Amino acid sequence: MRIPRFYDPQTLTVATEVNLSKDAIQHIHVLRLRPGAQIILFNGLGGEVQATLTSAQKRSCTALINSFNQTDNESPLHLHLGQVISRGDRMEFVIQKAVELGVNEITPLLSERCGVKLDDQRMAKKQQQWQKIALAACEQSGRNIIPVIHETEALTTWCESAEQATKLTLHPRAKYSINTLPPEIKRIRLLIGPEGGLSDQEVTLTETLNFTETLLGPRILRTETAALSAITALQCRFGDLA
Repeated sequence: MRIPRFYDPQTLTVATEVNLSKDAIQHIHVLRLRPGAQIILFNGLGGEVQATLTSAQKRSCTALINSFNQTDNESPLHLHLGQVISRGDRMEFVIQKAVELGVNEITPLLSERCGVKLDDQRMAKKQQQWQKIALAACEQSGRNIIPVIHETEALTTWCESAEQATKLTLHPRAKYSINTLPPEIKRIRLLIGPEGGLSDQEVTLTETLNFTETLLGPRILRTETAALSAITALQCRFGDLA
């Protein structure tokens, strides 16, 4: 049986007993774990600890940390996804699966054809929700470094960033495919547009800022399909997916 993994932001020191976080307590009760159960804890700073659950009360749980493992499941490719926010639960789905696939950073974007309109307060709540989704995806996938979910930006602002990386955007009639990109790439900024695509002005901007239009295949993909297909292809080409 797979040992349950929980994120807990506190310092995790071998041979110490710790009071677990509220989120970890909730998960422990959902799984109906009892004292003596083996669990894995990680705090997002790298590595993980093996621990034994020593108490499981309604509002408090403790665990004894037994050992530390410097487990590293991070890809050699640093991938920053710029994803225009999509409707419904599609954005949550993209974030969850992108984290499972090894993305390091995600920036939600607003574009001319973005169908989502939220005020600052609701957007801040969304950002917190997205970060929790990323945490849960790390728990599930075995990652010990938590990807950053940045605050929402305008697409133009994100594209103008001076970050040193290969900049890619998808286009069904592009001259280059992922397999024809130079093999030495280590950092990528991947731009994924909205359901209605990028506007002419946004396409012109990406060209001016040296984004490479990249061919993923002959078919037009939905925004969430495009994001996850591109991430998978990039991880196969430059990362750690076989």
